[in-house]
Amino acid sequence: MNKNLYRLLFAFSVAAATTGLTGCNDLLDPTPVQQLPADRAITDAGSARSATIGAYDRVQAYYQLNWPVLGFLPGEDVRFNGTLNQFLQIDQNQLSADNVLITEAWTQMYQAVNGANNVIAAVPGVNDPLLTAAEKNQLLGEAYFLRALVYFDLGRGWGGVPLVLTPTRGKENGQGIRRSTLAQTYDQVLADLNEAETLLPEAATRNRAVKATTRALRARLHLYRQQWTDAEAAATLVIGNANYGLVTPYRTFSTAPFLSRESIFELTFSNSDANSMWNNWFPSALGGQFNFQPVPAAITQLNDPAVGGNRSALLATTTIAGTSTTYGNLYSRSAQRDDPSYVLRLAEQYLIRAEARAKQGKLTDALADLNAVRSRAGVPASTAASAEALLLAIENERRIEFAFEADRWFNLVRTGRAGAVLGVTDQRRWLFPIPFNDLVADPDLEQNPGY
Repeated sequence: MNKNLYRLLFAFSVAAATTGLTGCNDLLDPTPVQQLPADRAITDAGSARSATIGAYDRVQAYYQLNWPVLGFLPGEDVRFNGTLNQFLQIDQNQLSADNVLITEAWTQMYQAVNGANNVIAAVPGVNDPLLTAAEKNQLLGEAYFLRALVYFDLGRGWGGVPLVLTPTRGKENGQGIRRSTLAQTYDQVLADLNEAETLLPEAATRNRAVKATTRALRARLHLYRQQWTDAEAAATLVIGNANYGLVTPYRTFSTAPFLSRESIFELTFSNSDANSMWNNWFPSALGGQFNFQPVPAAITQLNDPAVGGNRSALLATTTIAGTSTTYGNLYSRSAQRDDPSYVLRLAEQYLIRAEARAKQGKLTDALADLNAVRSRAGVPASTAASAEALLLAIENERRIEFAFEADRWFNLVRTGRAGAVLGVTDQRRWLFPIPFNDLVADPDLEQNPGY
């Protein structure tokens, strides 16, 4: 962990404990930052709740723009229609260590880790009759889950990373921590998820962590680690939970009032805490900048009834100067600016289980899971008969199902298919570079090979 990052984390360590919590568990209500000393930030029920929401806010920060972009833009279905070099590098799979978006994402993610660490360190010692044991466990469980989520994302983006597990309040905190291996990073993710699951309640809250949230992320973690039996078991727990179900038509999960039965975990925005992602997708005639454009091949697939089905709702068309223009429509609330960031959906759990089952030779069950997702989309059932055909069908289904979410690039990297599909044959480029400023600040921080 480098000194520059220490300074950034220190600056935000109090910010992670300062946003407000409404009386309703289903709403995140941001409040202005209160500059309290770090050792006084979490002292009672109110500050414990605020600190937890602060950790969510930091996760929300990197999921609003940076992380989805790093998931879909290096793929083949979206192009950058602008001149900003940081986005062009991602689009062309030619990242550099001084890329602004990479630097911002890395910093935001460690800010989120620090927010979670503050809660984990301080909440057990809070003695306030207004903070019951059950709520204390819930807040701790949420912090463990959020730390797990961030370290999982750091791992799949950068490989093994420095594991900072205590609050950063000054440059001396965490010095000497070198990068862990990817296996060690994922081990920490699993440990945090296991701890979170023991602490969190069984509930149907969809923008706060509950037991099912941890199980869904664990299923994804096991998939990335090629632990097929464990991935199947974790996904089955979520799929079998009566609180969740695929919604029809496809557009329902991303339609107000949001928080549908399909959503396992999504990050809530509001007009006062706005998600501006729509602005990057909408044409200028609709008030947007049209920075991200679906490529013609993706438009054809999404509009094909046998491939996209009702997922064609991800696209919309407008006429500009007599010319019809198609644009991405997942984020569409231009007036309200309250589109959520989608982190975990039930459709992914079906596709995780399908892949895990196919890898174990359970082809009939794998096909049934794949077809559950296809049926919801209104497309014909797949007839893939071999394991190889099924795995390719699952890969293609993920491409359509999560076309504008943080999935395609990471999915092709984890399966080793980024070279064959995207032409990124230099596997060193399958990981992001450590930001240049952090390398300069700390000579002990090692860059990923190839940068």
